[in-house]
Amino acid sequence: MKILVLNCGSSSLKYQLINMETDEVMASGKYERIGEEEAFITHKVNGKKYTIKNPAYNHSEAIEFTLKQFTNPEYKVIDSLDEIHAIGHRLVHGGEKIAESVIIDEKVEEVLKEYTDLAPLHNPACILGIEACKQVMPGKPMVGVFDTAFHQTIEKSKFLYPIPYEYYKKYGIRKYGFHGTSHMFVSQRLAEIENISLEGTKIVTCHLGQGSSICAIKDGKSVDTSMGLTPLGGIPMVTRSGDLDPSVVTFIMKKENLTPQEMEEILNKQSGLSAISGMVPDFREIEIASNNGDKNAEIAIENFTYSVASYIAKYGVAMGGIDYVIFTGGIGENQINIRKKEKKR
Repeated sequence: MKILVLNCGSSSLKYQLINMETDEVMASGKYERIGEEEAFITHKVNGKKYTIKNPAYNHSEAIEFTLKQFTNPEYKVIDSLDEIHAIGHRLVHGGEKIAESVIIDEKVEEVLKEYTDLAPLHNPACILGIEACKQVMPGKPMVGVFDTAFHQTIEKSKFLYPIPYEYYKKYGIRKYGFHGTSHMFVSQRLAEIENISLEGTKIVTCHLGQGSSICAIKDGKSVDTSMGLTPLGGIPMVTRSGDLDPSVVTFIMKKENLTPQEMEEILNKQSGLSAISGMVPDFREIEIASNNGDKNAEIAIENFTYSVASYIAKYGVAMGGIDYVIFTGGIGENQINIRKKEKKR
């Protein structure tokens, strides 16, 4: 049985084609800068890496081009898409309605649409991914794993916001948390590597990428996390603001005469490290500029690393100590200088 796994991020698409009988990853890769003319795919197969520039202005275009790589005569791994038996999707916001992995049907898609307002960069991408797979591979069973599911163990005293309770009752306004599949996996992988039980452990996991979040995991369960109602909260990200004094939002809206939609666009797509540095939304480029003495880029990197360190310290206090700190995600895994808080020489 061959399974295609898709992870539709806000501006990226990660994928793996897995032979479940042998546990072999037949092909994998990542489509980056989706929505831009500079979009490109890095496709890995048979130990080789192929980087292909191909504009993709939405996730549907990215998925369609990605699927063609599996049957590309130059490095094909299957003869036909019919060989793919099922598709697994990483999904983002299921609110309080979905707390486990599910077979994707119309009801699940309705939940994704219902919570689109709370995940405007992600749920639409997830829906596009599902629809694209329906068109290209009709009838294939699809399973969804939600980011929010792992954080359902956070206590009510920690997920409620100090605003009128009626807004939680009417609109479900609360902390949900995201990147749950990542936080859960890396903590369980730690237990395998260290040959320990998660019972009794205090772990802080740092998922750092285009979207970033920190999670406090005690006894293998999420007890707090940095992202909140939406994936906009927490530490500053490449294009997302992270936590702000709420008055910053209302002040700018009044001064600039902005609609809620316009303000959301600014906070989600025009803020973060890219806004501070004045550079393109690519963490690698910002870090290079910082190492080359660009002052605004330096400030952006400092803002990011300080926020990450602050959350780690906060969760150490909340759990009464930390046994392990784990880094994952594109930045967490690959940017050693960010983990060490050093400049490249």
